[in-house]
Amino acid sequence: MPLKWALKYKYEVNHEIDTKGDEMFNQKNKSVFSLSMLKKAAFLVCAAPLAVFAQEWPVKQVTFLNPFPAGGGTDAFARPLAAQLTEQLGKQFIIDNRGGAGGTVGASVAAKAAPDGYTWFIGATHHTIAPSMYKNLDYDIEKSFIPVAMIANVPQVLVVNPQRVSARNAKEFIELMKKNPGKYNFASAGSGTVHHLAGELFKIQTGTFITHIPYRGAGPAMNDLLAGQIDLEFDGLATSAPQINAGKLVAIALASNKRSPAIPNVPTFKEAGLPDYEVSTWYSIFAPAGTPKPIVDKMIVEVQKAINNPELKTIWTNNGSDTPNLTGDAFGKFVSADIKRRAAVAKASGAKLD
Repeated sequence: MPLKWALKYKYEVNHEIDTKGDEMFNQKNKSVFSLSMLKKAAFLVCAAPLAVFAQEWPVKQVTFLNPFPAGGGTDAFARPLAAQLTEQLGKQFIIDNRGGAGGTVGASVAAKAAPDGYTWFIGATHHTIAPSMYKNLDYDIEKSFIPVAMIANVPQVLVVNPQRVSARNAKEFIELMKKNPGKYNFASAGSGTVHHLAGELFKIQTGTFITHIPYRGAGPAMNDLLAGQIDLEFDGLATSAPQINAGKLVAIALASNKRSPAIPNVPTFKEAGLPDYEVSTWYSIFAPAGTPKPIVDKMIVEVQKAINNPELKTIWTNNGSDTPNLTGDAFGKFVSADIKRRAAVAKASGAKLD
């Protein structure tokens, strides 16, 4: 082939390749651009209904699943909160009590609930203890739920039935327990609950032995304590304060670093010479994993508004609680840290499921 035709052929071939390459490049970019726009459009299409859905939520009845029987500490806070949210949002909020196994039965039910914003879980300290006490839980408090907000935090109090226990203060009580190892028994809301570990920790720090009697919740335990079927209980102040103030139970001491306005005349264990004996119970709201974030965010706002309502703040104070400001990711980090703290106490005490 003559040189000039060879050069012409080379130019035409290369020009065709370059032209096709440009077309392919442009087509590829066009496709990428179209895909990017399509993804953005899809996101906007999906996000728009979620945002509208969150604004409209709730459009029907909402359930708070309480993993303990009626009458316990969770009820003392969950029921007033449900009533306030009903007023704020115009739809009925109800309590569904599902007690058993230290709150783990109800937690299992809640973990499997539809993540649509119409079932929420009332969790508590017991659920950060459970991982170190139960080997075969079918849920994970950190993975099966979205942390929403802590709603209350109350100290534990040692209360006794005055017909069965003669002691009236911490010194007398410890002396009585030391003289009668195993004679007296203490009730709890169930094995592996904070009530249980509070008793075990007390035994460690005082060198006493008290028999543990687990119940299916703080409500049934309190009923038997009042009826004289049990001697004493390490209980959340929310459940015990009304009975203490009514003179039906005697409060030995409060497991806190300061006295409570709910029972101002009751000293702390710190005052009684046990400076390291501090135990509290927190209560909270979780959402089943997968609940849309806009709805969770709206619940956080409404819960904070509710617990800062003057009427609810009075109820909280009378139940011995402050008004927490711990929500979302910050509350989630608290839960993770609390699991480790409770595991350390469980290990040190040697507490086991009965």
